[in-house]
Amino acid sequence: MFSKKPDQAPRANIASKPMANGNSTFSVIGSDVTIKGDISASTELHVDGRIEGDISCASLVQGEGSVVHGAIEAESARLSGTVVGSISARELVVLKSARIEGDVHYDALTIEQGAEVEGRFAHRVPAQRKSDSAASADPKTGGDEPKLTLAS
Repeated sequence: MFSKKPDQAPRANIASKPMANGNSTFSVIGSDVTIKGDISASTELHVDGRIEGDISCASLVQGEGSVVHGAIEAESARLSGTVVGSISARELVVLKSARIEGDVHYDALTIEQGAEVEGRFAHRVPAQRKSDSAASADPKTGGDEPKLTLAS
């Protein structure tokens, strides 16, 4: 009556779970996991472990103890661990516990006081805006100024 059938046994490690809207998933790389190789995800990726390779995803959340040795490319990224490599994100949040060694390319940037970044910051200009801004950008008006926010 209460016995489990073998095909109904729960899986031990579930790597992705449905998000609230039901049609997307997110993946978690736990603190005890080390991955050597590139990672590509079409939705959100939460990294608490160690990655030795490039990461490409829609959204990245990095835990404090996490280490990434490789390039990161994401629409949005919230970093609080260590990154050794370049970062390219439309919306980037660097928390105070983050340590970054590499160049950072962004559209919108927020940095908490105490974060450490050793590298260069450069505002990304989307391909469609590059051609528009090259023809119409006026250095006196500053219409294409990057957005930088300092968090306390």
